[in-house]
Amino acid sequence: MAPAAQPTVPEAQPLLRVAGLTVDIPTPRGPLRALDDVSLTLAPRQTLGLVGESGSGKSMLVRSIMGIVPPRATVTGTVTFDGVDLNGLPPQAARQYWGRRIAMVFQDPATSLNPVLTIGRQLTEAMRAWKGLRRRQADEHAVELLDQVRIPEPRRRLRQYPHELSGGMRQRVVIAMALACDPELLIADEATTALDVTVQKQILDLLAELQRERGLALVLVSHDLGVVAGRTDRVVVLYGGRIAEEAGTATLFAARRHPYSEALLAAAPRLDSPRGAALRAIAGTPPDLVHPPAGCRFAPRCPSVAADCEQGPPPRRQGLDATHSYACRHPVGALTAVAR
Repeated sequence: MAPAAQPTVPEAQPLLRVAGLTVDIPTPRGPLRALDDVSLTLAPRQTLGLVGESGSGKSMLVRSIMGIVPPRATVTGTVTFDGVDLNGLPPQAARQYWGRRIAMVFQDPATSLNPVLTIGRQLTEAMRAWKGLRRRQADEHAVELLDQVRIPEPRRRLRQYPHELSGGMRQRVVIAMALACDPELLIADEATTALDVTVQKQILDLLAELQRERGLALVLVSHDLGVVAGRTDRVVVLYGGRIAEEAGTATLFAARRHPYSEALLAAAPRLDSPRGAALRAIAGTPPDLVHPPAGCRFAPRCPSVAADCEQGPPPRRQGLDATHSYACRHPVGALTAVAR
């Protein structure tokens, strides 16, 4: 008798799935395509790094996920969270997800906090509105949150105003606010850029610790590949509103294929560089997204450019494994195994 067939185990559904996301913004010079057919997935508890220069589309991508694109922008494609297409929901229904199940930490805490309201007022407003807590309950939960983000004397901080805290402490308050409604996905949009290097590390370590404790999925947005190294499971490299390369973090650092990924890594500071050595800049400027190049958007700055790079967008190719892809006709490096 043939053995009974084993039941198939269904593949885990991604927590977040972005498919064909395109964002057009009207300008006096014509429509600006800030995102162009961007697709990605994020599993529960996974950490995804979004990397690229200013203007590459990182912030527009995460703001599109959060539903905070410019008012006149045209958005096509889908943003699916836990099986629900957020773009297909009425605004009131979508707001049940934004800020509650999906939360965001912005780059500058000075603009995220109201200077005329106490820390306690700002921390408890969302909890009282969304979780129905009484004032005393919300205050106690706020103290717990401030303690979790490693702010000393948390009860006293509730009565203070943002200007009475350091930049690092303000950013910790913003993280506490993002966690107030127990989200499943946390997006950190350049959350350490305005801080000095020592405080940056403290905030990144804190985010990693909170992610482990709470079982969060995390999107870490940065212009610096060094920030995502060792802190993410996968990295998406954006350029000119398109995905240039996507790979597991170890694969991207060891076997990157897109010349832009190579240029970003070469431009990152190195510990073994001589004191006072100049950083290696990427020649040229990012593309004009109102009138982008007809072919590869990195072609005008690429050291490997060839005639066929101007013949339409480059096709996506598979790299080292099924999770590694890049959009380049003349890739750098070689496909070699990555030690894990």
